[in-house]
Amino acid sequence: MPVRFKAVRLTCALTLAMSAGIAHAAATAYVTSESAGVGVIDLDALSLTKTFDIGKDGPRGLSLNKDGTRLYVANKTTSDLSEIDTSTGKVTRRAKIGKNPEFVRVFGNMAYVTYEPGENGGPPKPGEPEKKDDDDANSPPAEIAIVDLKTMKVTHSMKSGHETEGVEFSHDGKLMLVTNEGDDTVSVYRVGTGKPVRTVSLPKGSRPRGIKASPDGKQYVVTLENTNKFVVLDAGTMKIVKTVDTKTGPYGVSFDPSGKHLLVAAARDKTLQVFDGTSYEHVSDVAVGQRCWHFSFTPDGSKILLACGRSNAVYVIDASNYQPVKQIGDLPLAWGVVTYPPSAGSIVGR
Repeated sequence: MPVRFKAVRLTCALTLAMSAGIAHAAATAYVTSESAGVGVIDLDALSLTKTFDIGKDGPRGLSLNKDGTRLYVANKTTSDLSEIDTSTGKVTRRAKIGKNPEFVRVFGNMAYVTYEPGENGGPPKPGEPEKKDDDDANSPPAEIAIVDLKTMKVTHSMKSGHETEGVEFSHDGKLMLVTNEGDDTVSVYRVGTGKPVRTVSLPKGSRPRGIKASPDGKQYVVTLENTNKFVVLDAGTMKIVKTVDTKTGPYGVSFDPSGKHLLVAAARDKTLQVFDGTSYEHVSDVAVGQRCWHFSFTPDGSKILLACGRSNAVYVIDASNYQPVKQIGDLPLAWGVVTYPPSAGSIVGR
């Protein structure tokens, strides 16, 4: 009788597990399109299968929960974080964030969302003057909202620097780091409480954007958009231990799943750059589209997906030889991309 009971219990458990995975029978990528919604890409067919119709919200940053059943998206137009059921594409709940929410990282049962109360409409249009350096200093700083995903409520917000961009977590999960483009700093906080730990100053005028922990957790790589470099920080001292030249406008950054290579999206140069993951020596360059900010490896590590906003497409690159595979179109103003099962990429994973 005990043996039979255990067999029945195991059968029930397997049935429940299979039911929970129905929405993700195939590997999937989600791509935010600022004007169309969220594109859903079948990674076996490498094709756009559907679009979740939330384009009017102005979706940008995105992150999945652990089992891939919920997608959390930062929406510029509606100033909130939306929770999307990935099996139906429907928005189930919303959390009001504040003006100009941009980057989202789900970590445990919390979502960390950057937003900018002092934002004045984004970058200048062609022909308009650039913002002055003191414009950032005189505006309210950016903030990070912490959202409890059980209640979909903001538990609290903490002030950061100006124009907060990338978000990363320490290898032990105790610290959160954010890059502040407007005042050339990295802010460090306690995970969960949001208590400030320290602020790290980077070269003036460098505008740090992407940040990624090394696979062993001993270093952080930070891309500097305006000076066309990335710096390597010692995770213990937060001192710069190496500075590496890149092509123009580096933003998204990630190690590959093996840790052998580091990839950097040099967006203004329309190039994906490959560096050695230990020495940071330059390895290769890949020509891609326009305004390619964020990228992700496929779950099996065989390909790289780049969201190229001004090319209105995702560029697919073979990760073994860095040769182009194809373009997946109909994704106007593509902002970011994540996958399920999760993989290494500039937004989530390491």
